[in-house]
Amino acid sequence: MKTKMKLIASLKIWAVIYPSIMLFHYLFGVQLVLLPLYLRTLLLTVSLVPWMVFIGMPMVELLIVMFERRNKEVYKNEK
Repeated sequence: MKTKMKLIASLKIWAVIYPSIMLFHYLFGVQLVLLPLYLRTLLLTVSLVPWMVFIGMPMVELLIVMFERRNKEVYKNEK
């Protein structure tokens, strides 16, 4: 994989994981403080990895495809 593709992939992953972690901590932060670090990390990864793989990343990919189609149509109509 070329460097440009790796950079794009890392930005896509960051676009999903950062808001997801923030929301997770906002919703469950108070309850998680009571748990040891290893259990907090386990709960975070058990919930967010499937979210990333099955919902978050496909949603980002869909949004990118929709945006690209829209831009192609706008460009096509300008000609």
